[in-house]
Amino acid sequence: MSDKNDPFNPAFKFLKQKLKDLPKKPAPLPKERPPKSEKDQTPDQIFEQAMSKVLPLNGPKKKIVKIIADHSRPPYPAPDEEREVLDHLTSLVNGSIEMDISCSDEYMEGAVKGFGPKMMKRLKKGEFSIQDYIDLHGLTRTEAREAVRAFLLKSHGLGLRCVLIVHGRGHNSPDSFPVLKEGLPSWLAVGPVRKIVLAFATAKPYDGGTGAVYVLLRARKGSPHFKP
Repeated sequence: MSDKNDPFNPAFKFLKQKLKDLPKKPAPLPKERPPKSEKDQTPDQIFEQAMSKVLPLNGPKKKIVKIIADHSRPPYPAPDEEREVLDHLTSLVNGSIEMDISCSDEYMEGAVKGFGPKMMKRLKKGEFSIQDYIDLHGLTRTEAREAVRAFLLKSHGLGLRCVLIVHGRGHNSPDSFPVLKEGLPSWLAVGPVRKIVLAFATAKPYDGGTGAVYVLLRARKGSPHFKP
């Protein structure tokens, strides 16, 4: 028996009361069932599980996004030929183009500003050795324009200085109109080609005459000295 007069008895009663006042231990949470393997889940269940921890972004609740089909436009924007020609004509009117161009029904010539008249005279006489040429017969206007650009850029990269472009006289074109010949001056004066072309002139009869044009290119750094 415990002694009521025991001095430690009140202390034990106090501790016993405190233990009663402590909050009861919370009941254990129910164990989560292991997720089903993807083999046992439907596609909707797999998607719902993957999106369960995704938080919505702040902002409008709905946003309409227009989807453009892959076939609706080419991977690279096609060159705007009409805009290119218009820009060329505008530059001619404003005097901002770097090349002086002169054309007639039969002949054409052009040169960058400051190009020596003696060099131009020699070019028109066909005194420079032709190092390569391109024939545009059978090509459409768009195909010919791209072919001229590629040919001139490649020729300049190889260090060539004088090349020949055979554009034809347009005998096989509708109404015998020389479409390629009419477009050639603007092709040589715009885009990346304008940075490498020094001058051009209608070829002599033995090199194609009014159906061809000589093109003199700028010297590429590191290229050998040009000998006419």
